[in-house]
Amino acid sequence: MINLRRALSNRKILAATVIGLVAIVAVAIAVPLAVNSGDDDDGKAAKQNAFFGRTVLDEVPLIDGHNDLPYNLYSFERNRINDFNLDRDLKADPKWGNSKSSHTDIPRLLEGKVGAQFWVAYVSCTTQYKDAVERTLEQIDVIKRMVAQYPKYMKYVTSADGIMQAFKEKKIGSLIAVEGGHSMDSRLAMLRMFYELGVRYMTLTHTCNTPWADASPVDGNSTAVLKNVTEWGKNVIWEMNRLGMLIDVSHVSHGVMVDVLTETKAPVIFSHSSSHQVYPHHRNVQDDVLKMLIDNNGIIMVNFYTSFIGGKTIDYVIHHLNYIKSVTGPDHIGLGGDYDGVDSTPEGLEDVSKYPDLFDMLANGAYTNGTTFEPWSRDDLQKLAGLNLLRVFREVEKVRDTMAKVSPYEDLIPYQEFVDAGVEDQPCMSDMEIHKS
Repeated sequence: MINLRRALSNRKILAATVIGLVAIVAVAIAVPLAVNSGDDDDGKAAKQNAFFGRTVLDEVPLIDGHNDLPYNLYSFERNRINDFNLDRDLKADPKWGNSKSSHTDIPRLLEGKVGAQFWVAYVSCTTQYKDAVERTLEQIDVIKRMVAQYPKYMKYVTSADGIMQAFKEKKIGSLIAVEGGHSMDSRLAMLRMFYELGVRYMTLTHTCNTPWADASPVDGNSTAVLKNVTEWGKNVIWEMNRLGMLIDVSHVSHGVMVDVLTETKAPVIFSHSSSHQVYPHHRNVQDDVLKMLIDNNGIIMVNFYTSFIGGKTIDYVIHHLNYIKSVTGPDHIGLGGDYDGVDSTPEGLEDVSKYPDLFDMLANGAYTNGTTFEPWSRDDLQKLAGLNLLRVFREVEKVRDTMAKVSPYEDLIPYQEFVDAGVEDQPCMSDMEIHKS
């Protein structure tokens, strides 16, 4: 009798346990079904946010269009990097840590899940007509040496496929860019040599005009005489197309943007620019150009500098991203933080470690003050992170391949263009006089 009672008791316990387990499983199944099947706003948001935005950065490479760390290597170390350690927290360094323009080191790059980076060989406009070429070569050299010094973390690449190979190896694909057409000294031979040395984009101007293209400050000067892109300047565009070098139209005037988009045979990039409609600074891109960018199949990589975005928090960057997306759709947007090249970054995007936070916010569809916007989908975030830039890069490479039988452009810049630029009395003019026509 006692054994029978024990058996009945055990059966009751077993039955209760089974019922409990069934209930738990039912709840586990019901919750996601309820979350994902509803038509209300909460249901839609939950469906969009079934993932953290940052996980996208494990799926595709985060490709940042513009980082000026090499210029800081020049400014702080005079390019002497044999005994300089980038694989440490530079915030603790007496020189680097006290600088408002230092935002990058290897620990922060890893924390930020940066998959590929265009490292910028920048030299000041004060070098124009003087030693711009030599100084630019020094910056190309220090980029290559920096990458070679950290093979565990970085891989030197020169192509779209190279970026993906580095990503598969869990390394930061490292590319070289030149910021400012003054670096080529109005010599197409220098442009070709830059490409041979690994440069994969050149910004057509920096803050100074070249003899063949206007920089953006002319748009803030009502008395400026505009030349946009000169006839010889079109040779620069076509030679970059022929080489397979990305044309960067950040920093150029509105007129140059229009001329380039009209003349180029390949998609272009804005390596670090934002929306003029959101914040009307001459460095930002107006809506008519954004619409031309759609037809060109190019990309605008949004800048984080507080003076260009119009505010001091991450919300302002997101506002630019959302607005540009509303004009161009999700296929023409990327990121170009401009880290190490600016002295003020937004709260929430203080340095290169913060990219995952940006992607989380875009996926969640909420600003820091709680105001909501349409969450970005996984596909949209993948395009923003790197797929858009990879598409543009591959299309530029295809144009290069179709122009393989085209001879290099050899036209010499007319001397009159130097005269018109008001620089005919510069020291370099002596060997340009043979170009008079």
